[in-house]
Amino acid sequence: MQVRLDGRSAVITGGSLGIGFAIAERFARSGGNVTIVARRQSTLDAAAAAIRKNAEGDVVGIAADVSRADDCARVFDAAIGAFGRVDILVNNAGTSARGPFEGISDDDWQADFDLKLFAAIRLCRLALPGMKERGWGRVINILNVGSKAPSGGGAPTAVSRAAGLALTKVLAGEYTPFGVLVNSLHVGKIESDQWVQRHKQSGGSGTLEEFYADMGKNIPLGRVGKAEEFANIACLLASDAGSYIAGTSINVDGGLCPVT
Repeated sequence: MQVRLDGRSAVITGGSLGIGFAIAERFARSGGNVTIVARRQSTLDAAAAAIRKNAEGDVVGIAADVSRADDCARVFDAAIGAFGRVDILVNNAGTSARGPFEGISDDDWQADFDLKLFAAIRLCRLALPGMKERGWGRVINILNVGSKAPSGGGAPTAVSRAAGLALTKVLAGEYTPFGVLVNSLHVGKIESDQWVQRHKQSGGSGTLEEFYADMGKNIPLGRVGKAEEFANIACLLASDAGSYIAGTSINVDGGLCPVT
């Protein structure tokens, strides 16, 4: 099956590295125009150059902090300025913040919700009216499996991501009748820059490949996933081939999560 995004325009937050980059690369290779968003312009420029090597669509990089309302508005205006409309919104920005509950301050909670939940709320508020008016749109919220099966020590991320799942269901119920399909994809253990940094910080004696191999031992599929595998599912949901998928929460985790 050939999955195409010809003529579609997408905004992808956290689009310069890891899963976000892989999604942007897949969308552009499938004919879509892509606005990637991250905090560092130098990283965005490098990502955009790499994406263009195999792209059939165009790509622009916008440096912004999507935890800020004014930057969300600026990102949306820039995407409209570049491509005329936003057909697809991928809310991917976020970090894996977690720790003992008693050590999480109000500021920690607020920062996590601003980045992972309010960014999605604000960008959806901007993008959904145009999608509704045109009778076609896609919103993909990138969450994690902890939003369905949170573990001790998983706050604040597990809580903000669970709120993102609730947001997905609410928006799907409201906008599906207008041809705007809202779904969530849930990350298990996928190769990404976050794991690379965690490997470095751990001072691990083994190689990154050995680190990933050890991580994969508790995954039913027996290995850590690749960002490209995650991006393939995102592209399907964003395309006309995914035209009957709405309000779903799909685990992309090799069978790791006990909750479907």
